[in-house]
Amino acid sequence: MTPASQPNPPSATQAEPPAPRPPRGRRIVAGFLVAVCLAAAAGYWVQYRLHKVSTENAYVEGNVVQVTSQVGGVVTAILADNTDMVESGKTLIELNGVDAQLALSAAQAQLARTVRQVRGQFAAAGQDRANVELRSVDLARAQEDLERRTALAASGAISGEELIHARQAVRTAKASLAMASEQLKRNHALVERTSVDSHPDVQAAAAQVRNASIALSRTRIPAPTGGVVTKRSVQVGQRVSAGVPLMSVVPLHHLWVTANLKESQLRDVRLGQAVTLTTDLYGDGVVFHGRVVGQDAGTGSAFALLPAQNATGNWIKVVQRVPVRIALAPAEVAAHPLQIGLSMKVTIDTSVRDGKRLVAADAESENYRTTVFADELARADEVVRRIVEANL
Repeated sequence: MTPASQPNPPSATQAEPPAPRPPRGRRIVAGFLVAVCLAAAAGYWVQYRLHKVSTENAYVEGNVVQVTSQVGGVVTAILADNTDMVESGKTLIELNGVDAQLALSAAQAQLARTVRQVRGQFAAAGQDRANVELRSVDLARAQEDLERRTALAASGAISGEELIHARQAVRTAKASLAMASEQLKRNHALVERTSVDSHPDVQAAAAQVRNASIALSRTRIPAPTGGVVTKRSVQVGQRVSAGVPLMSVVPLHHLWVTANLKESQLRDVRLGQAVTLTTDLYGDGVVFHGRVVGQDAGTGSAFALLPAQNATGNWIKVVQRVPVRIALAPAEVAAHPLQIGLSMKVTIDTSVRDGKRLVAADAESENYRTTVFADELARADEVVRRIVEANL
């Protein structure tokens, strides 16, 4: 076959036939689906994003209660270690109490001696009153004798010398009565308007007993609150001084979350708003619930150890973060325990904005109190009472 007889190849510029267009119904359905997706996305954004503030810059916080000694001494026993759960008031550390026991014994002996001395003062005051009465009787007898002798001297029945002796006896009786009265005043001033147990000398000696008794009780260092022991730094045989931290106790039943929000996220954050939280420890399957209870007084950089100094020529704006405190539901924390420092993902529902942005001046503040030292004085008073009653 000659080339002329061969069929011509298709031209490169020849347009291919157009692809068939989908039916009009399919285009309508596709457009409707796109519109539904856009509406769903807009609804999701309005419902779940418009009134939500979220951050992962949030951490669990709590009280780290330091355990310190109120007196110095040598450690003889450590009764709790890191990771131990202790109850409030449990003895954690014992110090050598020999010196405190000797001081208490000396103070007790001094109190007993003082009680007996005060009893002697009361007895002396009673003796002085009896002596005044006796001197009063002597004076009355001497005056009667003088009157009788004066009448007899007028008739010459007695000599003048005897009358002089009667007058001298009256003056002697008066002087004795005056001396007894002054001695009564002196001794009565030591005991008037008081009793043995309320006498100043007894009170001073009792104060020494209380001091010694409390010092001895403080050689046993209790847990100020219940929780988990951590940061133990004390060793047996170590001599510790008053006020030096020996270990810490963390009450894991009272925790909160601090969320560091950007300043642009705080516009709609109010007190009392509901918060949902998750943590990497339990995953998204465990959701904690809380509420906003306050915002810090400044940004994190304002209270840093080295605050930023922006009065320079090369200033770059950095978005600041403000710590927001979030209270957790105690029942949820008890069911799923948390620890200090765990990271949390926080989402605040800002749809309700009728609360205050910052804490009001008349708002209730968080109070912390321990009662493990409340009965120290009561125990010392009981020691004093027993000693006083034994020596009355």
